[in-house]
Amino acid sequence: MRTLFVVLMGFSLWGVAEPLVDVAEHIPSAVIELRYAREDNFLGRALYPPGARCLLRKSVAKRLSRVAERLSKEGVRLKLWDCYRPLAVQKEMWKLFPRPGFVANPQTGSHHNRGAAVDLTLANAEGIELEMPTPFDEFSPRARQGAREGISKAAIHNRDKLKAAMELEGFVANRKEWWHFEAEDARRFKMLEQAPLAKEPSFSAIIFRGGVLKVAGCSAFFWRRRFC
Repeated sequence: MRTLFVVLMGFSLWGVAEPLVDVAEHIPSAVIELRYAREDNFLGRALYPPGARCLLRKSVAKRLSRVAERLSKEGVRLKLWDCYRPLAVQKEMWKLFPRPGFVANPQTGSHHNRGAAVDLTLANAEGIELEMPTPFDEFSPRARQGAREGISKAAIHNRDKLKAAMELEGFVANRKEWWHFEAEDARRFKMLEQAPLAKEPSFSAIIFRGGVLKVAGCSAFFWRRRFC
């Protein structure tokens, strides 16, 4: 039985609880490559910790899983570049690149900060990206939804295929970024300052070494029953 790991309970404006969940558990076919956990992004530095996961609100993840299921019938997979983004990271991004329209001002926030937006593209069955109008986070006119000048027919087809599939499940496209989509009801979720992107150590992992039990990274001499 698949275990749902609830990371953090958030509340909407109406007080309805909605957890963040690990998208990899809901969409096993998804290719997850969080760009802000690496240095090859437009800021040139990693902003997420090692082992960062793609987290979304549970209802948003369910919508995305339906998108993935529909596209899988055509031999196409989703590749995700960003999901939930801590508000603390948004503040850092704004400090490094304060450009309204491309980076959200943390005073108002991004729907990424609510766990209700995703940056993604399409990939083939082997996980290789399909041609799109621009690379991720290229802030140029070609990145706009509906742009055609200087863009190949294949890239336009793939961009429009992604947009149509996302809109069928209630996602709204960002007009300036072909890769950015947010849940149509995103504003009902609170912005979250900081949720654990990396998976917390499991206390079920026990390793025996040299007469010492290592439990979730801490030592316990088993004959004294000392556990941390």
